Amino acid sequence: MLIGIIGLGYVGLPLVRAFVSCGAKVIGFDIDQRKIDALHQSECYIRHLESSWLAPAIADATFQPTSDMKRLDEPDAIVICVPTPLNASRDPDMTYIENTVKKIADKLRPGQLVVLESTTYPGTTRDVVKPILDRSGLICGSDYFLAFSPEREDPGNTSFSTQTIPKVVGAIDLPSKDRAVELYSIVMKNVVPVGSCEVAEASKILENTYRSVNIAMVNELKLLFMRLGIDIWEVIEAAKTKPFGFQAFYPGPGLGGHCIPIDPFYLTWLARCHEMPTRFIELAGEINMSMPKFVIDRVAEALNSIGKPVKGSRIGILGVAYKKNIDDPRESPSFKLMELLAERGAIITYADPHVPVLPKMRSFDVPSLSSNELSPTYLQSLDCAVIATDHAVFDFELIVRESNLVVDTRNATLGIDAPKGRIWKA
Repeated sequence: MLIGIIGLGYVGLPLVRAFVSCGAKVIGFDIDQRKIDALHQSECYIRHLESSWLAPAIADATFQPTSDMKRLDEPDAIVICVPTPLNASRDPDMTYIENTVKKIADKLRPGQLVVLESTTYPGTTRDVVKPILDRSGLICGSDYFLAFSPEREDPGNTSFSTQTIPKVVGAIDLPSKDRAVELYSIVMKNVVPVGSCEVAEASKILENTYRSVNIAMVNELKLLFMRLGIDIWEVIEAAKTKPFGFQAFYPGPGLGGHCIPIDPFYLTWLARCHEMPTRFIELAGEINMSMPKFVIDRVAEALNSIGKPVKGSRIGILGVAYKKNIDDPRESPSFKLMELLAERGAIITYADPHVPVLPKMRSFDVPSLSSNELSPTYLQSLDCAVIATDHAVFDFELIVRESNLVVDTRNATLGIDAPKGRIWKA
């Protein structure tokens, strides 16, 4: 089986590696020529993904990266791993999916299997993807086959990999499901067939909405407990000792990553289309989206304690990846922190060895900045250091010792001695 994977980002490239490691041949498609060029040079642009597999796979053509969409008739199976962002009104933006599927339809041939992995709302595969593919004149279920299998990548997770995370598979019809299960059985240790594309689509939305709602709850409790003089982090550690009925979620400066900040809004949009409210989900979104402002208010409070305004103060954001030990900045709350600080007139710098230069972002107005070395000189130059991502490479004792003020959004300074008033939790 020759496999085509469209979108060679944080989902597509690990999937390529997984199939190649199992002996499959893969054509990787992406419209970003820089990615294609890097891969042909055996350079992996995703830092947490080891790259030793690339050189031999490129050399023997087991993996063929290309931007030539005219080759889409070559693979026996095509897996779509393109972005699914929200538009300015927080409604689903289907542009990437629709444009990709149109290109597939132009080259679709009998016998091909098409699988959508991009996270989206229930009904997308049947109502958006299938009608476009049907324009080819081929009949779904006999001429071509169509399925949905939600990506479950967790960048930086050392306990689970692409191949060991159970793979949910739903399809338009039984022949399509059989072929999709056959495809993923090549590489996945556990394939979980479900009754329809809609069930598979909804399962991913449920996973991420569950996380969003629970994170919102602890974020709200953080505000309450802080007012009461109670450490939310210590509360969570105490609750974790119960061996049943509790799962720990942690507060932070806001939600990041492609999934949790976005996916619940797919569900609220779909509910509005059916004239139904989703108050619980929308409230969780409001709470999580308010966290960056709370952090900036704490920065202002900390600076006021030493007689400084935010305007003109030198503030360093420590960590711009959306979670620790990875280089993925998608929807990172650090960018919102920068926006809010800039509005108040702060002088902003950052330090993150995983993200040497701030990338362009769809959702944020990003300044042109490069990462600073986390040195005593840099820390001493700041009026306030904001710990936004708790990377393992950060020396938090150094940060506390050399900084004038530290605003800690991740409880990274737990147990570190400091003069009174230097560390502020947020």
